[in-house]
Amino acid sequence: MQAVLFLIDTAFSLYLMVMILRLWLQLVRADFYNPFSQFVVKATNPLVLPLRRVIPSLGRLDTASLVLAYSIMLVKLLVLQLVQSGQVLLVPSLVLSVIFLVKEILTLLFWILVIRALLSWFSQGRSPVEHVMHQLTEPLLRPVRNILPPLGGLDLSVLVVLVGLQFLNILFSNWFPGF
Repeated sequence: MQAVLFLIDTAFSLYLMVMILRLWLQLVRADFYNPFSQFVVKATNPLVLPLRRVIPSLGRLDTASLVLAYSIMLVKLLVLQLVQSGQVLLVPSLVLSVIFLVKEILTLLFWILVIRALLSWFSQGRSPVEHVMHQLTEPLLRPVRNILPPLGGLDLSVLVVLVGLQFLNILFSNWFPGF
């Protein structure tokens, strides 16, 4: 049973991450001609485009993608409940979906920052993935860089944001046990 739960959780989580990336790419106005961005758009278009006909965007926020991300998390929770216990608790799942969606966003942000930091050590700056990682994280890192003094070529802004993310993770864990 654990293997089935793992496969269900992984499949939903991977697609949810791609959906969150689509939202994030749109919010930061990333280069959509980048191969990585093209992958994200093509992977999510089959579900997003029909939903956009019904749910309009609110400014720069693609509400159809946001509703879809929430729906994916809700369906994930319901399917996991059904497989694990044979019953579905709809009302708690509606609230838990929001909490777990925030958790997924923070987790994705954490890993994007780690990947960007690692790429900065090894890459020459010509990778399309690195360019997208830069576009995704720069709006978060720039304000921290403006506060931190320059430290002889060391960029500690990623470390400060990672510590802040861990703080939020611990805070949410205290507020919502099992987070």
